[in-house]
Amino acid sequence: MRFIPYGLHWIDDLDIEEVVKVLKSDWIVMGNRVKEFEDAVCSYVGARYGVAVNSGTAALDVAMNSLGLGEGEAITTPLTFVATAHAILYAGLRPVFADIQRDTFNIDPVDVERKVTDRTRAIVCVDFAGHPCDIDEIRRIADEHGLKVVEDAAHALGAEYRGKKVGSLADVTIFSFHPVKHITTGEGGMCVTDSEELAERMRILRNQGAESSAMERFGPGGRWTYDVRMLGRNYRMTDFQAALGLSQLRKLESFIRRREEIARIYIEELSGLPGIELPAVRTCVRHAWHIFTILVGEGIGRDEFIASLRRKGIGAAVHYTPVYRFTYYRERFGFRPEDFPVTEDVASRIVTIPLFPRMSDEDVKRVVQAVKETVGELRR
Repeated sequence: MRFIPYGLHWIDDLDIEEVVKVLKSDWIVMGNRVKEFEDAVCSYVGARYGVAVNSGTAALDVAMNSLGLGEGEAITTPLTFVATAHAILYAGLRPVFADIQRDTFNIDPVDVERKVTDRTRAIVCVDFAGHPCDIDEIRRIADEHGLKVVEDAAHALGAEYRGKKVGSLADVTIFSFHPVKHITTGEGGMCVTDSEELAERMRILRNQGAESSAMERFGPGGRWTYDVRMLGRNYRMTDFQAALGLSQLRKLESFIRRREEIARIYIEELSGLPGIELPAVRTCVRHAWHIFTILVGEGIGRDEFIASLRRKGIGAAVHYTPVYRFTYYRERFGFRPEDFPVTEDVASRIVTIPLFPRMSDEDVKRVVQAVKETVGELRR
């Protein structure tokens, strides 16, 4: 029986040809293809500047450190991959968690506003599963209190909020190009912004803090010295990653349409199934459907549910264990789970089922059938 993972990349011969062209060229790191990829993503999302890096985690790091926030705190969601919270710590700030909304699982602006203090410097919101967060409300809170907004859109390339693409709404937005994301560069990420100053700082931060790139120092007219202006890291993207990203970007809309088709089938087939709650989609957004999550209800043990699906060859997963439950965060900061009742409820019942463009209709039917069978078995 073939195992169907929760997510999977789709690389074809055209993608491979583009990568091979770069590998046969003289320039394979931080060259013209990286700049082309940055410009193409910016054109797609409606941002002025893009800074490509070697992972989504690196994008979060340079985004936060480019803001020059100093000491203080940043408010974020606990229902996210731990990299979101790590980036706050990398910037020298203390993470403060706000609870999530019960329908979208995104950060709750009402709780964000309650958590703002004179030590708050930024709000780091996450577009969970590809559903954009309430950016208007988050922006309002930020503007009233003089805060910066970083949007972790690792799940949301191609998503829209009130007719605008995610990537054009925050001070800095980050994307991830990990293999399970909407497009892949293997590993890779990008920051986009409308601020020329922030873009320049992020370019320096990804390049060991050096104010000039290797390409600027290349050739007879190039500079042979450079200055280090900031404490940066080596987060550079390769040109063959960028070439893959450019090729993948041309197929992004078709990838998203297939994700939408699969999500529609799941909603139609699983609607009304006892013990299962389906994801909500607000009318003001275009959901990018990075993952499809369900909540199991009374009488169904979440771990038993996942184990049963996996025995049937279905790669069910959990997104996410709340960050405050991890040993490092628990021991260092003393977060109390009871302070986040919605997150606790959702995190105890959430299950991710497979969704990726390469799934065939037969794959989707297998997942639906496995979910129905498992519900029947566990509710007896």
